[in-house]
Amino acid sequence: MGRKIHKTEEIIQHLRTHDLNVGTGMSKEESARQIGVTLQTLNSWKREYGGLRVDQAKRLKELELENVRLKKIVANLTIDNSILKEVAEGNF
Repeated sequence: MGRKIHKTEEIIQHLRTHDLNVGTGMSKEESARQIGVTLQTLNSWKREYGGLRVDQAKRLKELELENVRLKKIVANLTIDNSILKEVAEGNF
């Protein structure tokens, strides 16, 4: 069976459902089984998305993507800068 990729909105909804289930007396393991994920998955989701609203989670993902893009730009500029320094010194 393949892995299912959950959308951010689904993850937040699953976390809310899990909290309600546990609040009504269901064990954490039973709640995870009802949702269809493992307890470890729920715990990692709580670490990443715990306490976030859907709009905040979407913004978080957008910022993470922008951060990756900016890191690539900085890496490329650093390489270009080092190449230019070597050429200026005559070490090519």
